[in-house]
Amino acid sequence: MRQTYDVTGMTCASCQSHVERAVGAVPGVESVAVSLLTNSMSVEGTASAAAVERAVSDAGYGATPRGGQTSGDSLAAEEEALVDHETPRLRRRLVASLGFLLALMYLSMGHMMWGWPLPAFFDGNHVAMGIVEMLLAGIIMVINRRFFVSGLKGLAHRAPNMDTLVAMGSGVSYAWSVWALLQMTYAQVHDGSMAAMAWMDELYFESAAMILVLITVGKMLEAMSKGRTTDALRGLMRLAPKTANVLRDGHEVEVGVEGVAVGDLFVVRPGGSIPVDGEVVEGGGAVDESALTGESVPVDKGPGDAVSAATINRSGLLTCRATRVGADTALAQVIRMVSDAAATKAPIAKVADEVSGVFVPAVLGVAAAVALVWLAVGADPGYALARGISVLVISCPCALGLATPVAIMVGNGMGAKAGILFKTAASLEATGRVRIVALDKTGTITSGAPVVTDVLPAAGVGEEDLLATAAALEAGSEHPLARAVLDEARSRGVGIDPVEGFSALPGSGLVATLRGRGLVGGNLELLARHAQIPGDLRSRAESLAGQGRTPLWFAAGGRALGVIAVADAIKPDSASAVAQLKAQGLRVVMLTGDNERTARAIGSQAGVDRVVAGVRPDGKEAVVRRLQDLGPVAMVGDGINDAPALARADVGIAIGAGTDVAIDAADVVLVNSHLADVPAAVRLSRATIRNIHENLFWAFFYNVICIPVAAGAWVRLTGWTMSPMLGAAAMSLSSLFVVTNALRLNLFDLRGEGHDRHGDPVGDGELDEALVELVACPARNVDNAPTGAEGKGTTMEKSLKVEGMMCQHCVAHVMKALEGVEGVSDVHVSLDDASATLEADAQVTDDELLAAVKDAGYRASVV
Repeated sequence: MRQTYDVTGMTCASCQSHVERAVGAVPGVESVAVSLLTNSMSVEGTASAAAVERAVSDAGYGATPRGGQTSGDSLAAEEEALVDHETPRLRRRLVASLGFLLALMYLSMGHMMWGWPLPAFFDGNHVAMGIVEMLLAGIIMVINRRFFVSGLKGLAHRAPNMDTLVAMGSGVSYAWSVWALLQMTYAQVHDGSMAAMAWMDELYFESAAMILVLITVGKMLEAMSKGRTTDALRGLMRLAPKTANVLRDGHEVEVGVEGVAVGDLFVVRPGGSIPVDGEVVEGGGAVDESALTGESVPVDKGPGDAVSAATINRSGLLTCRATRVGADTALAQVIRMVSDAAATKAPIAKVADEVSGVFVPAVLGVAAAVALVWLAVGADPGYALARGISVLVISCPCALGLATPVAIMVGNGMGAKAGILFKTAASLEATGRVRIVALDKTGTITSGAPVVTDVLPAAGVGEEDLLATAAALEAGSEHPLARAVLDEARSRGVGIDPVEGFSALPGSGLVATLRGRGLVGGNLELLARHAQIPGDLRSRAESLAGQGRTPLWFAAGGRALGVIAVADAIKPDSASAVAQLKAQGLRVVMLTGDNERTARAIGSQAGVDRVVAGVRPDGKEAVVRRLQDLGPVAMVGDGINDAPALARADVGIAIGAGTDVAIDAADVVLVNSHLADVPAAVRLSRATIRNIHENLFWAFFYNVICIPVAAGAWVRLTGWTMSPMLGAAAMSLSSLFVVTNALRLNLFDLRGEGHDRHGDPVGDGELDEALVELVACPARNVDNAPTGAEGKGTTMEKSLKVEGMMCQHCVAHVMKALEGVEGVSDVHVSLDDASATLEADAQVTDDELLAAVKDAGYRASVV
């Protein structure tokens, strides 16, 4: 079970790392991902919320569970959680600090360096000047006390963070200056004004204050930029309607959207927003679905058509029946996917996390060592202290912590606006790394419903006459091909006359009588028994059949009227999408249960590299498994039969118009059901990964270059040195750079083919070798192809009962766990039967299998 928490008190990547370690140690927690960007935490496992909250509290932070619903009050609460409250708070702190800082800088630098005038009281009274500087710096430290509270709390919990560095840098500067002020006072009393003046250069009150103010400036700019990264998610939440006009006892009643129940009738007028998912029962209109799909052209809706929450009725009056409400609506699911993805962590972030976990303690050690080394070589104590303080304040773990999550959030938001939903940060990263794309045919490459592609009347017969006769005959049939003919006739305005004596001949066709004439429709063999077949018409029909289309023959009164060809036509964007995928250096394989001739015809039209026909659902999964030997594989599908392959693939991509089972098993959902969104998703993923690499490079490069400069490592060679104030400014800018660079992703063109790069495509020989039997005998089931387990000795079949699986992702986890056991092959896992079957070498023990399932987070027993 996954639970999301809001986490308070985190200020940098070290905080994030410490919270993850603390929660990860709680019994029952299987995985934990903490997001510094959204101040949220995603926890998977059986641990109670109380145990998780206690672990976070013991670590010095706070955690509260988020509600499970995504509607009504809880949706408003989630939107409120994303509102930028930090920027106004930091702005108030900054404004208050600046007034006192200007007075401090005028006194400490304006007068001392540029001779700006001071009240007569200060003439020759250096102690008085020092006391005023101490008071002004102290006020600024009180205003910015949050750094000290958070930093000391981190130290108390043995988890120092960025605030610890800032607090120590500022606090040590202030403490040293207070000591110097005491020495100045002693010198003033015993040795006079000139002796006291010598101590003025040892006062660092302005540095102590300036460090805090500059870090606050950087924090405020960072908070402003971070707030912009969640704009897409907040925009989705704002789309949710607040009220609905529900029909109660024949009257319209306005109720809150949370008061709408499944089965309620509601009314939507022109310009109104549809409150929940439903089905039109009366009326019609054009509905703008751009909020969910990104498509700008309104879609005509009528009785029987589905409508979605947050879409807008542009014209006409609609009466609809609610089918999904609350957290079940399409909008709520989109919001949940984007929000959940933001709470997860991409694998690429692991390097930064490992560094962040030890970064602050290492910096504290380096700063102390730097100060001691300078003292050892005879440097003035004030100079040595300044070098140590510079190292403390310039070191920035925030840039490391933000490098990945800000780019992931922006990338996810862009995808959501374009109708491409990544369920996790890992899926966003993995999509750009695939080398092979496996496409289901029906519903993915093709429309999934037969349509009339050709109308070929015989000599002396008009197209409308042929269609009218065919429609009259097919009107009595419920076959999908009959519906295609009827739809074509209606679209052309052809009337459909009633027939008599209708009869279906299984496997052959239909017969009936119309105004005394016998009508016959069906395959060529049936027609040949009732009419003379013209040779030219026969050859044209055979040509269409060779293109994967189904020719339907029709005759009336013993005369052949012509042929109507029907096919599951490819979608308009399929060929272009496949071409784009190939331009990106990906190999494209089409999988289908259809016969070889039809499959090859569709594959040729789409332009795929390889066609694998005649495969069953478990066969598709086996093909994907075989392709994975060549590199990461993305599987694109829409049906229940695609779910095993979607779960098996490195990236499962579900067409949004597909079944719930397919969507549940997938890692990426295409809301628009456009195949062209697949290359767009690859582009977005690659752009996001590239942005993360840039951010990580800057975060590491900044620290590698700046820490030695701050430590004075180059001062003897180049004279380069850095004051604590300049170090604080550089620290602030590093985080701002990372966040701003991530925001550049908002300018990325998802559809721009100029971004495509070839990469390292899989060779033809490698692809053919992986599909050796499938390519040679494409009509065979994949189950008959070699599994690669031959030659491993005696094998036996084993069956397990698996408890705890709830979805196709669970199926994939169990399958991968069992396949990871040495000597195991041909694993099949069933969600419905809660079982797993596999082939195992004789030396594989039951305990090994049970342990593998247990490690994956499930319970198993041998059947």
